[in-house]
Order: sequence, then C-alpha cells, then structure tokens
Amino acid sequence: MTLMMNKDSAVLQGAFLLADKLCHPSSLSSLQKADWSRVEHPILAAVREICGQEEVSGLPNSKAACWRKKLICVVWLKLLCREAEEDVETAWRENPFFPLQNALPEVNHVVLLELIKSMSASKIFAHLLLCLPQSQICCELERLTQHVKSNPTSEDDVRLFLELWWELWKGRDERTAVGEESIETMFANQFTRLTTKPASMSHQAAKRFKLDTSASLPNTDILYILLHALKDMRDHISTTDLCLQALAISLDALYTSFLTERAVALPTEENMHILSKAVIIREKNNEKLSPELIHEVQRDLSTSNSPSRFQPSQMKLTEAFKIVTELAQFWQKSGFLEVCDGSNPSYSAFKLQQSVQRVLTALEEADLPENVTEMSVQKAEKNILRGLLESLTFPAIESNPEVNMRVTTTIISHRLDDYHNFAVLFASERSWADIDEQWMDCLEKNKAAFQQLDTLIKLSSTLTSKLHSEGSSVSQCRRLMKVVADIFSSLSLEDKNKALDTMLKLSSRGFFGRSIPSVVTKGFEQELNMAFNCIIQGGAGAAQQGNLSTAVSLIARVAFQNPEATLRSCCHSAIFNKGAFALMAKILQQLPGLRGQRVRRGPNEDIDRRAPASGRGLLCWCLKEVVRTRSLSGNEKEQFLKFLGLLMMPVMTVEGEEKRFLLPQEVVNTFVLPNLSMGHSSVDVELSLQLIHTALSVDVHEGDSSSPHWVLDCSPFPLLFVLSQLLNQTLRCWEQTPEGAVHHWSMDTKELLVSLLTSLGQVVGAEVAAALSSWSRALFWLYNKMEELDWTVRFHLKPVWGEHFKNEVPSSLLAVCNLPEQEWSGLDLPQYGQGTGLLAWMECCSLSDSLQSTMLSRLSLDQRRPDHVGMFSKGLLVALTQALPWCSVSQWSRLLGALRELISSGRLHVPFSLEYVDFLPLLDLRKFSCELRLSVLLLRVLQLLCGSSCSHWLSADGWAHIGRLYAHAVRDMINTLRAKLPLPSSGTGAVSSSTPASTDPAAKTSEVSKDSLKDDRQVEEGTPIKLEQMEEEAETFPSQEVLFVLSQLFCHVQHIQVMMPLGQCEPLFLCSLEILSHYEAIMGAFPDSSSPLESDNTRHFLTTITDNLENQEMKAVLQQKIAQLVSSAA
Repeated sequence: MTLMMNKDSAVLQGAFLLADKLCHPSSLSSLQKADWSRVEHPILAAVREICGQEEVSGLPNSKAACWRKKLICVVWLKLLCREAEEDVETAWRENPFFPLQNALPEVNHVVLLELIKSMSASKIFAHLLLCLPQSQICCELERLTQHVKSNPTSEDDVRLFLELWWELWKGRDERTAVGEESIETMFANQFTRLTTKPASMSHQAAKRFKLDTSASLPNTDILYILLHALKDMRDHISTTDLCLQALAISLDALYTSFLTERAVALPTEENMHILSKAVIIREKNNEKLSPELIHEVQRDLSTSNSPSRFQPSQMKLTEAFKIVTELAQFWQKSGFLEVCDGSNPSYSAFKLQQSVQRVLTALEEADLPENVTEMSVQKAEKNILRGLLESLTFPAIESNPEVNMRVTTTIISHRLDDYHNFAVLFASERSWADIDEQWMDCLEKNKAAFQQLDTLIKLSSTLTSKLHSEGSSVSQCRRLMKVVADIFSSLSLEDKNKALDTMLKLSSRGFFGRSIPSVVTKGFEQELNMAFNCIIQGGAGAAQQGNLSTAVSLIARVAFQNPEATLRSCCHSAIFNKGAFALMAKILQQLPGLRGQRVRRGPNEDIDRRAPASGRGLLCWCLKEVVRTRSLSGNEKEQFLKFLGLLMMPVMTVEGEEKRFLLPQEVVNTFVLPNLSMGHSSVDVELSLQLIHTALSVDVHEGDSSSPHWVLDCSPFPLLFVLSQLLNQTLRCWEQTPEGAVHHWSMDTKELLVSLLTSLGQVVGAEVAAALSSWSRALFWLYNKMEELDWTVRFHLKPVWGEHFKNEVPSSLLAVCNLPEQEWSGLDLPQYGQGTGLLAWMECCSLSDSLQSTMLSRLSLDQRRPDHVGMFSKGLLVALTQALPWCSVSQWSRLLGALRELISSGRLHVPFSLEYVDFLPLLDLRKFSCELRLSVLLLRVLQLLCGSSCSHWLSADGWAHIGRLYAHAVRDMINTLRAKLPLPSSGTGAVSSSTPASTDPAAKTSEVSKDSLKDDRQVEEGTPIKLEQMEEEAETFPSQEVLFVLSQLFCHVQHIQVMMPLGQCEPLFLCSLEILSHYEAIMGAFPDSSSPLESDNTRHFLTTITDNLENQEMKAVLQQKIAQLVSSAA
C-alpha cells in the first residue's frame, strides 16, 4: 500500500519547506536542539490543521492518530534512508512512504525527537520502537538519552523520556486501530529493508552504515540504559509531580525486572477499588470518566504487576536498587517528596504509593528467586524506602458504590480488559441493585457480557434476594428474571447443566422457594405452559435432533427458574400425554443437572409437609406426587413404566462416560419398597412388580464387576421375603377369596413374581457367595422366614441358598423318588398325605428345568412290572388333574416336556382309542404316537376336571386359564407336527404322497428334498425306480398320517370345548381354526393325501363333531371353514 500525496500531504510539505527556510543559512538537516523553537511553529500548525480538520469533520480520533503516526514514520525513515544512502530508483518502488517522504527536505534526529516531544507522541514513538529488534531499540534509546541530556534540558525533555520509558514497559496496545497497525507493519518492513545490506548499496555506504549502527550499541540492556540516564538527569527534575512519576516508574521497572516471575492477578474487587480511586483522583483534576481513561489505568496496573518484556542482561538487582535508592534520597533531600496536596491529589503520587508497597512486599517475601536471595540487599536501603512510604501523606481516598458501579459499568459496556470478571462482580453487588435503573440498564444492554456460569449464579442470588425482600419493584423483578433466563438460555448445554445443578443445591423450587409477588408467579406459569404446549404440539417432529435441542433449551430455561414445577410438568406430560414419554425422557437425559441428589429446601423456604425427609431424587418425588393425584389407566401405567425405563437407561455423556438420569435403586427405593410394605388396597402391587422388572431389565452391572450390585442398596433380603410372600399368595389364585381380601391375583402376576425372584436370587446369591461371612445372618433370617410359606417358594431362591441348606420337600415325594439324604429332607405337611407323592413330583417338575431333570432321573418306577406302570399312569393322571389349574404358562411348558419324556420312555402308559372314527386308514402312526397319546392324556385330564366331582373347583377366570393352558399344549403339538412335515415354500409345487416323483416336466421344479430331485433325474434319464425307493419316499412325506393326527386333535379340542362350562372358551375355538388352517395347507401341498371320497367323509365327520357346540357363531365359522377345506381339496 503506497501512501499517495493529497491535500494534507501538501500542507505538511509546505510546512517543512517553510521551516527549512527559517533555518537559513543552515537547514533542518543540521538543526540544533536550541534552534527548534525557531522552526517548530509552521510544522506544528500544519499538524494541528490536519488533525483539527479530522475532528471538525466528525471523523474518528483514530484518523488523526494515524496521521500523527504516519508523520513520525516518514520523518524517521527520511533519516534512515539518508544514512543508508538508499537509491531513489529502489525507494520509489519499495517504500510505500516514498511520495510524502521524498517531498520533505532533509532532516536530522533533532527534528525527529523534538517533533515527537512537541506532538506529545511518546506513545507512537514507543510503539514504533517495539517493532524493532532489541539491539536497535537500545541504539535509539541511547540517541534519545543523549538528546534529552543535551542543552538545554527542560522538564519537557524529562517528561518525554519518562513517558517513553513507561510506554515501552506497557508494550503494544491490543486495542490499537487497524489503520495504525498497518502503518507500524509498513514501518517495520522498511526498517528491516534499510538495515539489511541491499545488493544495490555501494560497498563503502554499506560499511559506513554498519559501523554507525554498531557504534551506537554499547549494550543491549534497556533497563541499564534507562536507569543510568535517569540518574544522569535527576538534577533536571524540579517539580514534585515529575519526581513522583520518575520514582514510581523506576520502582515499577525494578519490581517487574527483578522481583516478580509471573503476572500477579489482583482480585477483581481490589482491582475495581484501585480503578475507582484512580478515577476519583483524575476527575478532581478535571478529567472525565471515559473508556479511554479506564483503559489507560488498567494498562498501568497490568504493567506494574507483570514481568517486564525487557529482562536485564547486564544490570544486577543490587545496582538497580542502589540507583533507585540514591534517587529517592536525592529527591527527598530536595523536598520534592514532602508535599502532597490533599485537596487536589496527584495520580503520580497514587501510583508511587502502590509501587513502593509492591517493592517492599516483594523484598520481604521468603520465596524469592535464587538470584535474588543470593544478593545482599542492604537493610538500610530498605528502611529508606519504608521511611519514604511513611513520609508520603495521602488523603484518605475511598471509593464509593456510585463510582464503583460507574467504573464497572464502563468496563462491561465497552468490553475493556477483564470485563468477564467485572460482570461477575457487578452481578454479585446487591447494593448496586438498589440503584435500580442504572443497574438494570447495564444488564439489559450487555447480556452478552454476562453469558458465563459464575455471573449467572451471582445474578440468580441477587434476583432471589430481591424477590424475597420487601419493597422490591415488581416490574424490576420481572425484568431481572427475564434477563437471567435469557442469559441462561445463551449458555452451552454443559454450563446449563452446571447451572441447574447449582440451582437445585440452593432450592428445588428455584426462585419460587418462598412467597413472591403473584404477578411474577403468573408470568412464570404462563411461560411454563407455553414451553410444554410448544413441545407437545410439535409431536414426533420434536424428537428430531434440531427440534430436540430447541425442546431441551425450552425445558432447561423454565427448569432453571423452578426445577420442581418443571419436573412435575415433565412427569405429567410423560404419563398422561399419549406417546410423550419418549420425548420427555430424551429431553431429561440431555439435562443431567436436574438429577439432583436430594430434595432440598432453602433455610427460609416454605416447606411442603408431603416432601420426603430422606435424600430422594427430585424427579422421583415429582413422579410420586403426579401419580398420587389420580389413578392410572392401563395405557398410563404403560407410559409410566416406559418413561422410567428410558430414564434408567445409560446414556453416553460428552466426557465419554455412561450416566443414568435415574438409578435403578432410586426407583426401587422410591416406588417399590414403600408400596410393598404398606399392604393396603390403594397400592398397585402389580405396577410395583413391573417397576422392579423394568429396573432389572435395563440394568447390567456397571463398571467394575467387583463393585457391589445396586440391588444391595434396596434391602435385598426383606425385598426377597416380601416377593416370596406375594408369590405364596398367588399359588392358589383360583380359590375363592375371603371377604375383605386385598388383592385378586392373576397368573401373569405369578409369572412375573417367579421371574423377579429368579433374577434377584441370582444377583443376591452371587453377592452372598462372594462374602458369606457378611451375609450369613441375613441369609439365615430369610431362610427361617420362608418356613411360613409354601414349600415350593424356597426353590425359586435356590441361588441364594447355595449349598448351605438341604432341599426340603413333602415326605410323600421321597416315596416316589430316590433322592439322596445328603441333599434332600422330608417335611410333614398336612396337605401332602399318603398318595400325594406324584403331585409333589409334578410340582417340582414345573418349578425349574434343573429340578425337572432331577425328578425325571430319580423317579422310582419298575417298568418291568406292568401293574406298577399302570398304577403310576393312573396316579399321574390324577396328579396332573390337581396340578394343571395352578400352573403358569412357563410351568405348564415344563410339565408338557416332562410328560413327553415319560411317554417316550414308556414310563407313562396312555391307552389310545379311536372313539371318533369309524374307519382307520392303513397308516404308520408310530412317529406320532407321543402326540396322539399326549392329546388323549390331556383329554382324560379335562374330562376329570369337567366332571361333576371337580367342576366346582374353579371360578370363571380359572376355567379361562385352563383353556389357555390347553390351547398352549395344542399349539405345541401342532408345531411338532409342522416340524415332522415341513410344508413346501410358496414357490414349490404340490407334492404327491403316493408317488414320490413325476415324469411331468413341471414336477421337476419341485424342490422338496434331495431324494425327490434325485428321483426326478432318474426318471428323466429313463432309469426305472424300484418299489422300495417309492415306499421310502412316501415315508419322507407322511401327509396322510399328519392329516389323521390333526383330525384327532380337532376332535379332542371340540370335545373339551363342549365339556367346559359355558362352552365358550375362545382360545380353544382359535385352536380349532388353526388346526383346520394347517389341515387345509397340507391338503394343498399334498393333493394325493386324500381321495374325493375320503375328503367327503372327512367333511361329514368334522361337521358332525362341531354340531355339539352350543355357541352358534363359533359353530358357523368352523363349519364354513370345514366346507372351504373340502372344496379346496377337490
């Protein structure tokens, strides 16, 4: 960027030419210091004209500053170019200052330095010096000190020297305008170019320039140069203010160069008081409070407390201290340190007082650097400085709240140094909040400056104080609450969670912990309702990432103001708004700061007597309150369970850790243990059990497996006992409940209890095995308590007992089972008399897979004696009739497995009679013997149950349960048949049951088995197929046999449906439909399985069976299905 000539440049050129004429017969290139007064007028007038025009035209002052800096650069580079004898051809191409520089007459260093002094441009000169290497800075400082000490030396010369010194110490101003920075950069580039030997420079000129530069560098220790120069010019300091300024600067230079290793960060409040005192002093000297003034004081303070950028290389502490002490003594003897005008305090005196305090404190500290402790600083010299401090009499300058606030407000508004910490201070000064309008204005206009966690917490504390104090302006409270909420909303999610956590520690009700104006409360309630309405109306779209972030921000904003009210609304939405539970869980998982460890109240907070006294999570407490207010429907219970389940799921945090919003033990301790221990009708026990199941389902043992399981925090042994008691109550769930009974149990509840006891037993058993000595007392307590319950309940806790107790069973079981006495012992139970051994045996088979295996292997039965097998089979039929109604689905499945094993092994004899058919096809039913016998066995059992002697045993619910169990058994048999005769896939053709292969080319596409494909190839090749192969192939597809078995199953199901009370058992009706559907599928896949005559007979036969049904609708549907079955076969 080249600086082009313009009107202002022409004005400057004319001024310098006029000044050069005024030097006649000499010139500006040989001007002496004493002669500057003769030539300064035209130059300074031109500068005033240019800068004055800038100010009058309304341009910023930085424009004038740029002109002043540009002028210093041009004059300085004019000198350097002459010394370097730079070629004009090179200069106009490479020097952006060339147009203006070339227009000026030749000058010398006197012109440059006097121009700097007259323009009060020491700051500009310092900034340009800082662009140079330190060796060149020393060179220029030597030149400056020689100029200042040369005659005539005035106070302005000394002031220039001191100001330049301090500006060098302060360094570059980070707030320098962009235009000024570019000028400094161009100057530094030109200086580097001129001080580096260019190719076009003659050898003699380069040699002379190099010698001149080196000759001016006696050393590179800037502090050495400056301190010795000040010592030399001490006689020229003749005013108190200049003396104080000189001593303060020299002490600060001493302190920052030798006595501190790192910057000292003053507390913000102390910093504020220093700034306020400085402002008070300078206002008394007719200066106005402005951002520039505060920025200057801040830079002074920062420079005085930070290590110097110019570390001494030659000067030692002793020498520096000696020079400073001598100067202080000299000026004290001269009387310059005795008078301090209290009515008009001096800023220099204020700075000096702080400087002396810093130096004395540093010298008295024990942890000085080694190079300091090794020096012997004379005690007398320290006493001189101490005496100096005591001799300085300053008026008591106290900062006041009004000035403090003005200073802080200015720093925040103009983003001056450390404004974030001043924002924290501003937020925490409650006395300033009383100056209502100014304080609020600053907050509202500078929200961005307060967007940090510490500031928000301080502001929140101030807001709480104002809300709870009498006489506070309601409108200001509302404005302040909005500002606080806006600042919170602007924080990062991490800081929001920290703020929520902090707020919860103060009060679970946030700003509403005590009685506050109703207008404020209503305003918050409106905001709370609006936030949730926006989220709920957003529906599924709110779960998308962008919308989810917005929803999280909305909830977090209101939660910060009142966590408890917000969590109540979250819980209410999750339970009572359909499908909202997932969204609410996602939102809360993003806000772990709302977890809270305790429901806490402030010291003066209104206490809700219903709030728990123990440390329960706030969310759990809110959930209890929401659920307590109304009874839940089935759908609402489901949403409640899913909501808790999602909140218990671990979520990956930003730190890479898995965290849960709710801990499983929290849920169990809050919702389960109190409810199960209450035992009255208002408690939903099944919901409590489902909560335990949910907690166990979502939980895997976190982290280190050596750490105790969370179940141990939930009173595990009492919990196991209560669950065992409940299971004991469900064992006879179909019995008539006495009047006033609390609960009506279902088989689903029994199934759930068994699952819970099994899961909890495994967890507790593992912990007991790992530390038996710690749990032995509780273990024996639980075992003894179980004596009150049914003997079967103990077996569900087998993992807890381990090998420490024998298996206790009814004594009658030992009569039918060979069980080792070391592991088994008998119990004399009244309900298990003689002949009940098989009933106990069947009950054991239904309890667990391992126990079933033991019972089957230890069964006492001599199969070589037919009478024993016959008696056993009859006894088992009776025992099965007794056991069936009380079985859950899982227990019934085990019993079916045991029955299959007994039938297959020949230990259970079930005579099979074809009482439902007049004609038996010539079929091999050996493969299906087990299914047929099992079906007949179940038919006999149901005949007994439905007989006159047993039909009164059960309630309507009991009969419905039996229907479900029988339907389960029938489906199990159908699945077995499916496995024995897999149907072809949809793309496979029909298969003949009588002929294994076909010469029809279309039949070749049928891929039922490898053998059939093989036979197809044989037919295609003309190879004859043997009769034996055809018979084997027919056995591969026993479709006729399966159809026969299905017809028998259908008959059995229909017979049982007719026998059952009311005859309207829907599960059996659905089973019949399923049998017919499978029958139809087989006939479609194997069309040769039945001839037209056989199909007609089948239709007639099955229709006749269904005629016995009382329910006309069921009968009509089944007969329609049978008619379709036969027509499809045709």
